[in-house]
Amino acid sequence: MSKTIWFTADTHFGHANIIKYCHRPFANVEAMDEFLILNWNSAVSPYDTVYHLGDFAQGDMGKYLVRLNGHIIILKGSHDRQWGNLEKDSILRISPLDDEYGNPRMIVMCHYSMRSWHLSHFASWHLFGHHHGKLPPYGLSFDVGVDCWNYAPISLEDVAEKMSKLKPIVDFRKSSLLAN
Repeated sequence: MSKTIWFTADTHFGHANIIKYCHRPFANVEAMDEFLILNWNSAVSPYDTVYHLGDFAQGDMGKYLVRLNGHIIILKGSHDRQWGNLEKDSILRISPLDDEYGNPRMIVMCHYSMRSWHLSHFASWHLFGHHHGKLPPYGLSFDVGVDCWNYAPISLEDVAEKMSKLKPIVDFRKSSLLAN
């Protein structure tokens, strides 16, 4: 049984106004929610892990969580105010794969985009949401929100493919400064 790591953001389950704000092609919030759930479950198995980078749902999160496949880790986003006292990390760092030198590749995740992040000068990656596809990639970072990826999560494999086409702003691993 193969387990896959997935990333997504900005599902906005239950948020009717997001259809208008982001020009989503749905007649109503029920149609949007059902389409997002269908796309999610078509890609994600019950054994996979999904990192959701904020703006998960408006209202009752539980009614959506029980319908979605995978182990879901949610970072709090700008529209997740209804969580009340539920504390979530706002930035998460993981090292799920090795880089070309055999070192663990750091992925820094946050609802918001950053121009600099932990180990950004050493080719680590940054994934974010919040911008609904309106902010271009910067260095080794890009938006993983559903508005950018056909209303579905993006796999770690697809993240790696996209990152292979991006260039770091600065990469001290290849710098002569470290040789001294």
